[in-house]
Amino acid sequence: MNPPKTDARRHHDPEARGFASDNYAGAHPEVLAALALANGGHQVAYGEDDYTDNLQRIVRSHFGATAEAFPVFNGTGANVVALQAVTDRWGAVICAESAHINVDEGGAPERMGGLKLLTVPTPDGKLTPELIDRQAYGWDDEHRAMPQVVSITQSTELGTLYTPDEIRAICDHAHAHGMKVHLDGSRIANAAASLDVPMRTFTNAVGVDILSLGGTKNGALFGEAVVVINQDAVSHMKHLRKLSMQLASKMRFVSVQLEALLAKDLWLRNARHSNAMAQRLAEGVRAVHGVEILHPVQANAVFARLPHDVSERLQKHFRFYFWDEAAGDVRWMCAFDTTEDDVDAFVAALKEEMAR
Repeated sequence: MNPPKTDARRHHDPEARGFASDNYAGAHPEVLAALALANGGHQVAYGEDDYTDNLQRIVRSHFGATAEAFPVFNGTGANVVALQAVTDRWGAVICAESAHINVDEGGAPERMGGLKLLTVPTPDGKLTPELIDRQAYGWDDEHRAMPQVVSITQSTELGTLYTPDEIRAICDHAHAHGMKVHLDGSRIANAAASLDVPMRTFTNAVGVDILSLGGTKNGALFGEAVVVINQDAVSHMKHLRKLSMQLASKMRFVSVQLEALLAKDLWLRNARHSNAMAQRLAEGVRAVHGVEILHPVQANAVFARLPHDVSERLQKHFRFYFWDEAAGDVRWMCAFDTTEDDVDAFVAALKEEMAR
């Protein structure tokens, strides 16, 4: 049978890559192959399919025997559903001021989830027990939203990492105050690859209660999952996911992507590569006089400060974002498909612009 004809046209240069976001990358070929494998025939809708069922076995292999995955459409949806699952209507979430839930989710945790975010300034994007205590008070004060959850991000929005011991200290501290711990793991694979440990080492093994598991930034076409680790910490997850408009009817196409990433080592191969490209980029940038790297490069992000006009000229040829435009701070992200030639070409252009 001849393949069906289509009027679709390619509207972009498939060789063009930049440093704006790992979300800019396409899907990994192995993920696309898995999607094709899952296509055809009928499967039960809304998560009762064979692929979602098998995903549970895979997730338990990574996050322990009690773990249960609830696939969702996107990272904001994962965070909002997860945080709703571990808070009451009067509850609040303690997070870093730079947290994605505070800065980049359009107010969704507050407006859609009905949550109060209690933010704490941090120098490196990381919370500590001492920083948590700046907001961990007033549980009996009816005039204040009740702190019920501590949310951390691994790797952080500033590209830094928590060690397993640091997360254990946060979990112990939060649990001692009757609070639960949520981990935003949109780039959890990059963290595990950099730390060279299994993901369980800094999640279920140290006391994390619930997790937003990322896929899109690491080679998936779309789709993340809420992973419930501590079953006693949540209730009615299935209802919350539907209520939050995150229940996919054809869920097999989300689940099979996560299966393709997690069943073997694709998740780790992709993360190791993007981390390595960030290290290559950082090494090249350090040799450029007048450019300052702002944070330790521990995952797949490089934050730098350089003259504003240089960034503007570079942006005509390479996509990337200002992080703090007034200060001249920028963020450069590497992805699973970033090549050494991409990095070297960017560093060469940076050197040329800085020399002007």
